[in-house]
Amino acid sequence: MTTFKEIRGTAVQSVSSDPSNPETGQIWYNNSIGVLKGYQLGAASWAAGGNLNTNRFRISGAGTQTAGLAFGGQGPAPSFTVQNSTEEYDGSAWTAGGNLGTARTAGAGCGTQTAGLNFGGYNGTTTIVTTEEYDGSAWTGGGNMATSKYFLAGAGTQTAGLGFGGYNSSDVDQNTTEEYDGSAWTSGGNLGTAIAALGGLGTQTAGLAFGGSAGGNTALTEEYNGSAWTAGGNLNTARRQISGFGIQTAGVAFGGFVTTNSDATEEYNGTSWTNSTSLTTARVYAAGGGTQTAGFAANGNAGATSITEEYTGAALVVKTITTSTS
Repeated sequence: MTTFKEIRGTAVQSVSSDPSNPETGQIWYNNSIGVLKGYQLGAASWAAGGNLNTNRFRISGAGTQTAGLAFGGQGPAPSFTVQNSTEEYDGSAWTAGGNLGTARTAGAGCGTQTAGLNFGGYNGTTTIVTTEEYDGSAWTGGGNMATSKYFLAGAGTQTAGLGFGGYNSSDVDQNTTEEYDGSAWTSGGNLGTAIAALGGLGTQTAGLAFGGSAGGNTALTEEYNGSAWTAGGNLNTARRQISGFGIQTAGVAFGGFVTTNSDATEEYNGTSWTNSTSLTTARVYAAGGGTQTAGFAANGNAGATSITEEYTGAALVVKTITTSTS
């Protein structure tokens, strides 16, 4: 039988206290408490955060887990009123921010809590072409998109934004991409597949598009390099109305619609997606922001609830090693 020493090149040490800076995969015996321990990757998790003050869905988001932004969306049945309200998150509670100039739902967002961007969407009557910029307290008008779209995706920052996919005013899937420089939109490279109700994350020069609807739910992923899209690894679960946060080489996709609302979460490493810990509450078209190690998901259910969850990515932790005789 192969021994630990043959695998690692050293025997299991017997120590009186846990090492202060263990190496990944290290195992030791804590003789003061009689326990065998190891240093390994722990599971990612979702945990309850503070509820939004306004119940809504088809909401847009930006920012980080401790400085998040949620805006627009629709209220609950039966009216499904399109919203203009903005809320700011501090990692524990949401507070009111400045209202959007134009109430909108199913738009896209990106940027930070003090430099946010909102573009596209639907105002209850027409598809929207306008853009708004947030300075941490108020929204002001930015440059219009070339094409009005809703159920599109966004990525990047207020001065280097990216908008792609979505439905046009005739409800036709789009493959177009537009880039924002802080004042105006210009055409970028087209997606390989026309898709709406997709997820987006990353930056203007390293963006990620995933999931969505292209004649049915899709698992497709595409990567953007600032001028062109190329195929990436497929999601494990095909779904539309999906959300995400992070960067192209360390992204998180969550929620969406399969045949019902989904609680699935997946992580992207720049090549492929792996399944992660599921959301506590399944949701579609939620607001999201943050990184693969610390993100948030706000609202998103068709019932227009106010639930927020916070994501903590997998991290190295000390684990007690046990055996079973069963």
